[in-house]
Amino acid sequence: MVALVVAPVMVLMAQQTPRVRVVADEANRRVDVTIDGRPFTSYIYPASLKKPVLYPIRGANGVVITRGFPLDPRPRERVDHPHQAGLWFNHGDVNGLDFWNNSDAIPQDRAPSMGTIVHRRVIKAESGADRGDLVVEAEWKRADGVVLLLERTHFVFRGDRSMRSIDRFTTLTARGEAVTFRDNKEGTLGLRVARELEQPADKPEVFTDAAGAASTVPVLDNTGVTGLFTSSEGLKGDAVWGTRGRWAQLSGTLNKELVTVAILDHPANPGFPTYWHARGYGLFAANPLGRKVFDPKQPELTLTLEPGRSVTFMHRIIVMNGPGGAEAMEREYRAFASANVESAQ
Repeated sequence: MVALVVAPVMVLMAQQTPRVRVVADEANRRVDVTIDGRPFTSYIYPASLKKPVLYPIRGANGVVITRGFPLDPRPRERVDHPHQAGLWFNHGDVNGLDFWNNSDAIPQDRAPSMGTIVHRRVIKAESGADRGDLVVEAEWKRADGVVLLLERTHFVFRGDRSMRSIDRFTTLTARGEAVTFRDNKEGTLGLRVARELEQPADKPEVFTDAAGAASTVPVLDNTGVTGLFTSSEGLKGDAVWGTRGRWAQLSGTLNKELVTVAILDHPANPGFPTYWHARGYGLFAANPLGRKVFDPKQPELTLTLEPGRSVTFMHRIIVMNGPGGAEAMEREYRAFASANVESAQ
């Protein structure tokens, strides 16, 4: 008799247990996301960063695909671009302010020309059987504290045995003055990947070091470095940079397993199809707010929001086991492009 009572209760509890858990931890300035009990990513907003980011990001096999520096440096990593941490969203010219390059490494005399994105509150952190939802609010501020933009971002987290995905729906609303996004290379949805997912380097390059100064980085040891960019237009490697496409993917080997990271643009986005700011040293970025800077034959792109007006950007980030490939990416892109994104925001 007891077994007949207990068994249905246990089944009911199992059905109610969310697979995708989104748990806010305000004391530690973070929101943690797990899938089937395994860490996926965290939305973090430490005082040491000039914008909130998702960090780290893991694949379904548990392998971390994001670079550790500057938050958690690992051996053999490049020490450059300290503003490139995890997955972020900002731009290099917003009313003349540089939100992209801002970090603690910026000299004090350059601080007035930089912008900061400040997390304000978690609106919703909801776990679920098939997806987890996180809605947050942030402010884009000048150095003097004046708020230019109110940001509302809705993240949707999903995953199965072979794939993880993040939908990011970001709405920016101008506050007390007109806000202009100018054509700039430094933008907009950015991801900095682990050393193994970089493309092998064949020449020295100049980077910004941890102190904010330019420094020459010699050709590094390419052992285990296997990344390769591919775009929806069939371009590969360094040829992807500065070109447009519906999606782009980066494939490589991590911990002896092939992994593919992809960013999908949405046809409703400004500037669609996006330009790719994809660099062999590990920067993977979709830039819908640059045009002439990538193609001098094109007219300059300028997006202005009058006070109270808004613009929304929609992207999907995918981490999958295996090689990805054009056919698989096209399926993923069509699914994202045709989804009812309005109901997801």
